[in-house]
Amino acid sequence: MAVGTVPDSQDLPRRYGGRVTTFVVLSCITAGMGGVIFGYDIGVSGGVTSMDGFLSKFFPEVYRRMKGTSVSNYCKFDSELLTAFTSSLYIAGLLTTFLASSVTARCGRRPSMVIAGSAILAGSAIGGTAVNVSMVILGRVLLGVGLGFGNQAVPLYLSEMAPPLHRGAFSNGFQLCVGIGAVTARLTNFFTQKIRQGWGWRVSLAVAAVPGGLLTLGALFLPETPNSLLQQGRDKRRVRVLLTRIRGVSDVEDELEDIVAANSDKANSSRGLQMIVTQRQYRPQLVMAIMIPFFQQVTGINAISFYAPVLLRTIGMGESASLLSVVVTGLVGTSSTFVSMFLVDRFGRRTLFLVGGAQMLVSQLMIGGIMATQLGDHGQVSKTCALVLIFLIAVYVAGFAWSWGPLGWLVPSEVFPLEVRSAGQSITVAMNFLVTTAVAQLFLATLCRMRAGIFFFFAAWLVAMTAFVYLLLPETKGLPIEQVRRLWAQHWFWRRFVDTASNGEQAKLDC
Repeated sequence: MAVGTVPDSQDLPRRYGGRVTTFVVLSCITAGMGGVIFGYDIGVSGGVTSMDGFLSKFFPEVYRRMKGTSVSNYCKFDSELLTAFTSSLYIAGLLTTFLASSVTARCGRRPSMVIAGSAILAGSAIGGTAVNVSMVILGRVLLGVGLGFGNQAVPLYLSEMAPPLHRGAFSNGFQLCVGIGAVTARLTNFFTQKIRQGWGWRVSLAVAAVPGGLLTLGALFLPETPNSLLQQGRDKRRVRVLLTRIRGVSDVEDELEDIVAANSDKANSSRGLQMIVTQRQYRPQLVMAIMIPFFQQVTGINAISFYAPVLLRTIGMGESASLLSVVVTGLVGTSSTFVSMFLVDRFGRRTLFLVGGAQMLVSQLMIGGIMATQLGDHGQVSKTCALVLIFLIAVYVAGFAWSWGPLGWLVPSEVFPLEVRSAGQSITVAMNFLVTTAVAQLFLATLCRMRAGIFFFFAAWLVAMTAFVYLLLPETKGLPIEQVRRLWAQHWFWRRFVDTASNGEQAKLDC
C-alpha cells in the first residue's frame, strides 16, 4: 500500500445517508463560539501588550525600554512578568484539560461548554476591571480554565454532529471561528488603542465576555451528540430520534449500529486515558494525539499571533500601524480557513497539510533572511522591507490557516475510537496547551538571544512535520467517524501495531 493512501475499494466501510440540516448547522454555529473565544484570547494579548497605556500601568520597565534607544531591538519586550501575563492562560488551560476530559466523557459535551462559557465570563470581567498585575493574571487564568473545557468539548461536538461526507468542513469551522475571534480581537485593539485616556485595553479584555455569554446561553439549548448520549447509557430509541433529526432522513440504522458497536467496546470512561496510553492497538492514535498538536505549535504560528504587534514594533512601526497590519494579516488567515472548508473534503487532509507546510516553510525562510540582513540591534528597517515582511507574514498565516490550523484540530478529533475519544482529545488539548505555553514563555527571551535565527528554527520543524504527514498519516477524507479506525490496519507502518494487538486479543479469546 502506498504511503498514506486510502484502502482499496473493497475494504472501504459503508456510507451513511443523510444531508446537511438546518438543525445541525445552527447547533455547530453555536458550539463554534468556543473557537471564537480561543481566537479572541490569542489575538487580544499581543495587541494589549503593545499598548502604551497597558504597559505603563502594569509593566513600566518594559515601557521605558520600548521608548529608549539603548536596548537591542530584539530585547525591548523581554520580560518574565510580561510573558507570565500571556502564558498564564495556557498554563491554566493545560491544568484544566484532564478534568475537562472526565466531565466531557461522563456528563457530555454540553456541560463542558457551559462551564467554559461561564469561566470566560468571569475571567473577562476580572481582566477588564483589573487594578494590578495580580488581577490581570487572575483574569487570564480563568480564561484558561474556560479554554481548557471549550477546546476539549467543541472539536468533539463538531466531529460527532457533522455528516461524515462533510465532517472536514464542519470541523474546520472551529478554526474558522478561531480566525474570526482573532480578527475581532485585532480590530478591537486597533480602535481601543486610540482612546486617549489610555484605558482602551480594558475594553479589549472585557469584550471576551460577548462570545463567552453566547456560548453559555447557546449550550443550554444545544442537543447532546448521539455518540455522547450512548456513552452516558441513554436509551437507544431516544438516540435514534435525535439522529433522525440531525441527519434529516428516517433511515439512520447503519450509523446508529456503528455508534452502538463503538460504544459496546468501551470500558468505564475513567479507564480511557489508561487504555490509550498502555494498549498497543491505540498506538497510532496516541502518536497523532501528541505529535499533531506539537507540530501545530512549532510552526511558529502562536509566536506570530501572540507577538505580531510587538514584532512589528520591533522593526520600527508605530503602535497604530502595527495593529492595523495585524488586522490585515488576520483577515487573510480567516479567509484562507474559509477556503479550506471547501477544499478539505475534496482534496483530503494530507494534500492540504503538505501544500500548506511548503508554503509556510518558504515564507519563514524569507522572513528570517530579511530580518537577519536588514535589522540590527539598533535602528529600523526600511519602509519597503517592512511592507515585504508584512506580505510574507500574510503568506505564512494563509498557509497555516488552510493546513495546520484547522487540520491540527480536525484530524485528532476524528481518529479516536469512541471508547478513548474523550481521553484522546484531552491529550491533544493538553499537548496543545503545553507547547503553546512553552512558546509563549520562551519566545521573547529566545528572540532576544537568537535574533532572526528563531525563524530558521521554526523552518526546520516545518521540514520535520511535512515528512511526518507524508510518511505516517493516512487519509481520512469522507469516512464515517466510527470507521476511521480501520485505516490503521491498512497503513504500511501502523498495521504492525494494530495487527499485533488484534492477534493478542484473539489469542485471549481462544484461551
